[in-house]
Amino acid sequence: MRLSPFPRLATKFAPRRVGSLAASALLVIAPALHAGPPAQEKGSATGTIKGRLVWSGGEIPKPKIDVAKGDEKVRDAVCKVKEIVNKDLVVDPATRGIADAIVYLVKPVGDYTAAEKALIAKTPEVVIDQVNCEFVPYATVVHKDQKLTFKSSDPVGHNVHFSAFANGAVNQMLAPNGKMTYPIKKEERRPTPIVCDIHPWMKGYFLILEHPFAAVTKADGSFEITGVPPGEQHLVVWQSSQGYVTPGINKGVAVNVTAGGTTDVGPYKISAMKKAN
Repeated sequence: MRLSPFPRLATKFAPRRVGSLAASALLVIAPALHAGPPAQEKGSATGTIKGRLVWSGGEIPKPKIDVAKGDEKVRDAVCKVKEIVNKDLVVDPATRGIADAIVYLVKPVGDYTAAEKALIAKTPEVVIDQVNCEFVPYATVVHKDQKLTFKSSDPVGHNVHFSAFANGAVNQMLAPNGKMTYPIKKEERRPTPIVCDIHPWMKGYFLILEHPFAAVTKADGSFEITGVPPGEQHLVVWQSSQGYVTPGINKGVAVNVTAGGTTDVGPYKISAMKKAN
């Protein structure tokens, strides 16, 4: 599907790379790719991959507070109506699970045409919102044939600033309660960081794929990818404070998927903050 460019896009492109992937990773509030294709029925010719991402170090890291509630140093009132927690590394104290990691397949084998069409028909548009001076969701996965919209639910101006390798850079103001569409051309090889230059603590990530097999870890660190064609697939777990958690970097780790079965890859572990790769 060909997407229409938003006004003045060419004049708003930023020549520089936005930030770094180092800093700490999808359960989208608006339905999107990481909802995955429909779960397979009994006797299905497809399989499921599931697992968890957990903290295996000693003391659980305390969350960093980017903006305290009512902070008088923050200019816009909407930005301090609640505490804004840094999402570089979010560990659930009860389960030691790590939220917001992006999990996806690399060049999946097999026929997934039906799952792809079903996803796009069900969710033709994916929205990344700016709410109370945060990107919501923090991490997003988009199929290249879905429409990607950036919007603001805030009564103040925001900025959308990122540099995607394959699809081009954007550095555009977003008016209060405004929105814009980003024209997607092809898949990206890794998640793209997004920031708001007006509110420097605001950041998030999105990944553009050309297939429907992705998920985002929940609060307990769990993930599940359904409708996967059987055979040897390659899985990547990427978390924003770590980069690639799985061996093989962007090539992923081999996972054998059986028709009608569930492959549990077990827990992947993070024990310390490090520079993302």
